[in-house]
Amino acid sequence: MTKSKLIRGYIFVIASGLIFGFMPLMAKFIYAENVNSLTLVFLRSALALPFLAAIALLGGNKLTIPAASVLPTGLIAIMGYCVTPVLLLSSYNFIPSGTATVFHFIYPAVVILSEIIFLRSKSSTLKITSMILCIVGITLFYTPGSKLNLTGSLIALLSGVTYGAYIVMLSVFRYKQISGFVFSFYVSLICAVVMFAVCVATNQLMLPKSLFAWGLALLFAVSLNVGAVVLFQQGTFIIGGARASILSTVEPITSVVAGALVFSEKISFLTAIGTVLVVAASVLIALPDKNVDKTDK
Repeated sequence: MTKSKLIRGYIFVIASGLIFGFMPLMAKFIYAENVNSLTLVFLRSALALPFLAAIALLGGNKLTIPAASVLPTGLIAIMGYCVTPVLLLSSYNFIPSGTATVFHFIYPAVVILSEIIFLRSKSSTLKITSMILCIVGITLFYTPGSKLNLTGSLIALLSGVTYGAYIVMLSVFRYKQISGFVFSFYVSLICAVVMFAVCVATNQLMLPKSLFAWGLALLFAVSLNVGAVVLFQQGTFIIGGARASILSTVEPITSVVAGALVFSEKISFLTAIGTVLVVAASVLIALPDKNVDKTDK
């Protein structure tokens, strides 16, 4: 592999993390246009559908999946694309967006525990250390006597739990031969249908009322469901999953910095230390297991 190609892979993954890191910032601007979190999750998936379909078709893929894969795909869509973003985006209404994003990064610990308990995966010192760092880092975000909103904190933490469950479901998904873009199309389609039904049933469908707001929603959908995902996928193809996972930890750092610069959200010393510990936990869990590497070889 040439050095220029390796550098390009690094740039792709870092750019993906930066885009995901700006998600809270974009969401708050859209909220200011009288769009609620439920509608935003619907728009994120619905507006991305034409782009995902076009990319899949241009890549020579057919927009079909095995009938037996519909149910697991639906469960993955609901957990990862419906429940998780609704919780995370809702938490921005109660706590700073950067804090919410780092709370969300409890998911590495959730994945470790789920694999040990449900998949009977062997634990390792590296995994246990990562989980401890993650938990300690999150507890540092609470200072006795502070005004950290309990509701927002719990919602953000729950989004990390559901995202961890989503990752575990993906890891045991049996139909890995399905093209990534085709899979993303169907996941987004299912999410769009489910969220539209939820919005209508709860009378929470609040569509943008101006061309500017629609533009923001389109930018949000394309940059996340198409841009960030595609960049991460292409970067991973070049540099590998372990390196890509490590570099993607730029996301919570971006969220914290963006929240501070744009919305003047304060970054306390404990918040900074907690951020470092959570990012460190994510880096550790992304490191390859030496024993597994030897077996694979």
